[in-house]
Amino acid sequence: MPPRELTLYTFAMSHFCEKIRWTLDLCNLPYVEVPMTPVFHLYSAWRMGGRGRTSLPILKVVARQSPTDFIQDSTRILSWLDRELGPCDLMPRCSLSEEVSAIEDRFDRIGQDVSRLLYAHAFQHDDKVLRFWGSSATPWQRQCLKASLPLVRWVFRRRLGLSRNGLRRADHQLQQALAWLDGRLSDGRTFLVGSRLTVADVAAASLLAPLACPEQHPVFSQADFKRYMLPGSATWLNDRPALRWVRRMYAEHRNALTEGAAATA
Repeated sequence: MPPRELTLYTFAMSHFCEKIRWTLDLCNLPYVEVPMTPVFHLYSAWRMGGRGRTSLPILKVVARQSPTDFIQDSTRILSWLDRELGPCDLMPRCSLSEEVSAIEDRFDRIGQDVSRLLYAHAFQHDDKVLRFWGSSATPWQRQCLKASLPLVRWVFRRRLGLSRNGLRRADHQLQQALAWLDGRLSDGRTFLVGSRLTVADVAAASLLAPLACPEQHPVFSQADFKRYMLPGSATWLNDRPALRWVRRMYAEHRNALTEGAAATA
């Protein structure tokens, strides 16, 4: 197989990007991470993705004598990694694979609800949103973000469905997912499927990480993130078995990002 150069386009605060970043690290696949600034990423992501969408992560794949590939969406990236660079221990090709995929899909949907609850609370603190969004921005980009934030906030509220009913539904679905995970872990198991770490664990842990705030994540562990980004209901979440499990997964299987990586986050 010819060598391939991997570039991962991310948002620092995206738990979907963290899912792929963590997967690449666990698979020992070298890559270059390019953090992007929300809003200013729109044209580049739309052009690279080629799917009429502007979401991240996007994985750019360069191989000799082959067209450059751009894979958009965390689940599509996982499928590509398994198909093109597998087999990978994280993605078993056996009777467990359907169960792993089902759990990854479950928490992908819950990841959207986590985003809804975070931003519904965060948009009460514009200066903190600007700080997290602008961590990799140039000075003029930060000024533009600040000037355009009222419009951006309105667009985000519509796109994420941050109405009262939408938030009530997101909270209900998150509660159901946490109850499911609490029940899954109630028999004392370490991993969600089988006897070793899989994509099921990485997906569940990374997509719940903004609520668990593991110390190994350079953004979610920050005091300002915990104070200004977490919804008020998160205070009672800390003692749930599900979130204790997330923190344990990070402590045991997610090395703290390097100082350089944290600086770009």
